[in-house]
Amino acid sequence: MYRAIIIDDEKPVRIAVSKLGHWAAFQIEEPPVMAANGKEAIRTMRELHPHLAFVDMNMPVMNGSQFLQQAAAEFPDTRFIVISGYDEFSYAQQAIRCGAVDYLLKPIIEEDLNQAILHAMQSIDPSFAPLPQDRCSAPPDSDAVIDIIRDYIDKNYTENIKISMFADRYFFSREYLSKQFKSRYGCGIYEYVLQVRMERAKELLLDPDIKIQDIAQRIGYTDNNYFSKAFRNYYGISPSVFRQRT
Repeated sequence: MYRAIIIDDEKPVRIAVSKLGHWAAFQIEEPPVMAANGKEAIRTMRELHPHLAFVDMNMPVMNGSQFLQQAAAEFPDTRFIVISGYDEFSYAQQAIRCGAVDYLLKPIIEEDLNQAILHAMQSIDPSFAPLPQDRCSAPPDSDAVIDIIRDYIDKNYTENIKISMFADRYFFSREYLSKQFKSRYGCGIYEYVLQVRMERAKELLLDPDIKIQDIAQRIGYTDNNYFSKAFRNYYGISPSVFRQRT
């Protein structure tokens, strides 16, 4: 599933975008987190790494242009859709120059909003196609959920992933999902998270300029000692010894 964030100091606009977006059709989690200004949004994006961000051009603390300049540089994989109350070409031109993929005017129109979302998603994946509306309310079958879980882990292994996240969302028991995942991929869900993290750790350890404690944080460990213990249990040697031998 993809993630989105809504950045606007006007609560009615945040609610409108949240309610009018066809999130299920675009395989986007319904935006649970909204920010009222650009500075707050930067912090939130560092935590969530959203694929899509809706941005107001006229905000306090940090305006839309300032936000886009910083965010586009820091989050090159995020797509930005600007929302503005100004129907002037110069504003749209400025937004596009700063990295926005589309420009919407207030008040938000449902059709325009979802067309902009489609445009953004296809800029992420040119082959992307929205799900038919009659499928959006139907929960995916277990095979699809297993694929979703693996894809989620591959993209979000730095997070504290729990099986209950998927069990609660897709209405399968944790035991059933664990069994199906192991049957498909030969390991449990948590084992797969560990595998992805450890393989990434090996890649990062090949670069001597990256400190081991920084590698631990980059792959989701807040405790460097815990990371070193996990690495040693997985590979039989400590991260520092691995680095010395390569």
